[in-house]
Amino acid sequence: MVTAALPYANGGIHLGHLAGAYLPPDIYVRYRRLKGDDVLFICGSDEHGVPITLGARKEGITPLQFVEKYHTLMKKSFEEFGISFDHYSRTSNQIHHETAQQFFLDLYNKGVFTEQTSMQYYDEKEKIFLADRYIMGSCPNCGNEKAYGDQCERCGTSLSPDELKNPVSVLSGNAPVKKETKHWYLPLDKYEPWLREWILENHKDDWKPNVYGQCKSWIDGGLHPRAMTRDLDWGVKVPLPDSEHKVLYVWFDAPIGYISATKEYFQVKGERLKVKSDDEWKKYWMNSDSRLLHFIGKDNIVFHCIIFPTILHAHGEFILPDNVPANEFLNLEGDKLSTSRNWAVWLHEYLIDFPGLQDTLRYVLTSSAPETKDNDFTWKDFQARNNSELAAIYGNLVNRSLVLTHKFFEGVVPPMKDALLDASERELIYQISLTKKSVEESIEQFRFREALSEAMNLVRAGNKYLTEKEPWKLINTDKEKTGHILNLCLQLIGNISLLMKPFLPDSSKKIFKMISIDENNLPWNEIGKTDLVKPGTQLGAAEILFRKIEDTEVQKQIDKLHLNKKEVVIESKSGNIPTTNHEPPTTITFDDFSKLELRVGTVVKAEKVAKADKLLQLSVDMGNEVRTIVSGIAEHYSPEEMIGKQVSVVANLAPRKIKGIESKGMILMAEDADGKLRIVSPNENVKAGSKIS
Repeated sequence: MVTAALPYANGGIHLGHLAGAYLPPDIYVRYRRLKGDDVLFICGSDEHGVPITLGARKEGITPLQFVEKYHTLMKKSFEEFGISFDHYSRTSNQIHHETAQQFFLDLYNKGVFTEQTSMQYYDEKEKIFLADRYIMGSCPNCGNEKAYGDQCERCGTSLSPDELKNPVSVLSGNAPVKKETKHWYLPLDKYEPWLREWILENHKDDWKPNVYGQCKSWIDGGLHPRAMTRDLDWGVKVPLPDSEHKVLYVWFDAPIGYISATKEYFQVKGERLKVKSDDEWKKYWMNSDSRLLHFIGKDNIVFHCIIFPTILHAHGEFILPDNVPANEFLNLEGDKLSTSRNWAVWLHEYLIDFPGLQDTLRYVLTSSAPETKDNDFTWKDFQARNNSELAAIYGNLVNRSLVLTHKFFEGVVPPMKDALLDASERELIYQISLTKKSVEESIEQFRFREALSEAMNLVRAGNKYLTEKEPWKLINTDKEKTGHILNLCLQLIGNISLLMKPFLPDSSKKIFKMISIDENNLPWNEIGKTDLVKPGTQLGAAEILFRKIEDTEVQKQIDKLHLNKKEVVIESKSGNIPTTNHEPPTTITFDDFSKLELRVGTVVKAEKVAKADKLLQLSVDMGNEVRTIVSGIAEHYSPEEMIGKQVSVVANLAPRKIKGIESKGMILMAEDADGKLRIVSPNENVKAGSKIS
């Protein structure tokens, strides 16, 4: 059972999404299918939560119309790009609502949840309880008048609605009142001993360090009960009496979407084949012999490794994830991807601008995949990898081998004779088997960059062999040996195409057609054989495998990025909103700016703040002193990640107590593509305390 993170239905798919959570599982699943494994690849649109309702309100349409728009866009993009989901569903479907509600009832009836009553803000005009993002007011830290109830996006401080000054409802603009409400909580603290054993002991050696480290940080920081319900109208209704206007927490219902999508897949399949398949889904979710893998980005680690497994464990009938190979983030042209600034390459636009070049993008994203650290996509690198590697090396080997066979043997595959094999040729044949083994090991350990690199090394070896043997010269003196050489080249191409099929499926399909092989009858275990292409076979016409990408095409994309980029500026107290690059930003005087003292600090210690999921307490070396700074970045960085990082600090900010801790300064942050906060650091290490000017 392989799942890819459910993309949020409030926009398109950009390259960061693709590189992080969708291309890696597609490679893995294609490989497993070639191996003959029983594998099911599931995904779907995540269509609930506050951002959906806010987005719909902003566009003046209903939430259902809003998610329909973006679900259709994402589904079409995935299909045209070739992500090979067995089923792509959506959480607004009835089968999902029924599955999630039954899951909630199962846990409720087992006494898993605790009920807690609290006072929460309520909009009397709209007659609705307000989620944190529905409340706006003045930040107590920096004075920003448009801070949200969970965070100030100007200073990055993690907030609660009660901390806001002059709170108002973003729905009506009126001041909300406090009203009593009841919610059902998952007592994560109760499951902390189990999580410690299951993750920290059982998976310390096989989970990726970034995944294990983030989980350890959360567990060591102490877990707290988390509400599994919300006061909203849009979402999966809480299936209990007296729960009107209450829905399931999006991170309760969304992962269950993997289960409901599996059920839906077999339901649709059963209807199509006219067979009963009601319980087929259980083989993948309730069978101890089944293996569950979640492919996600690092911002979803806590939900897939702590919250969802706890829900599954508490239920008791479902298997747990065997691995969660989360990737880091992909940057774009040296800057963080950001949907709010439109600093992104959208997949649906790429497919229009570069028709037929799906494999080029697959190759580039895999070659620079952010598997262990954040990495960068640039259009120049995209062009260079296509022209210098795919076209000049891989395409060159295929084209030369076919053209020469057509020229010297009329396209009929000549024989290869064991008696003519020399030491270098035997070594090349042996290298095919070695490459197969190394590619397998790398894929199974989720090191896709390494696996692709190993396959490309075999391509390079084939090019070297063809160049050194010079069959275009040998044909004049030894036609038999020339045929022998070209046969070996064709066998090599067949093997490479099979090796490359998980990575570059379209290119492999083209090559198999050129060398007259039925790819549907060519399983993975055929790699290493030297009779894939039978002597006497009539080859197809040689085609250009990878066209060259011109400088003008790349420059057009770079210009497009900068033209469409939105400049995000700090909101003023007069209520100005962030402007685009077509409007002048709100100005301040030099005297205003000179009041700020910005300095570089180095984090020497970091720990989570008790009973505050979003806060880290940092000890920051400022050169002449070590300061305590409390920052709302715990959802974006673990304490371990922060140690040694250099940060930009507002050094002359008045001290403020946060959760009883005196914080002396503020750390500057930037927003990435998904609205997450990233640290603003100097490009090179500088002395702690250095002034930023």
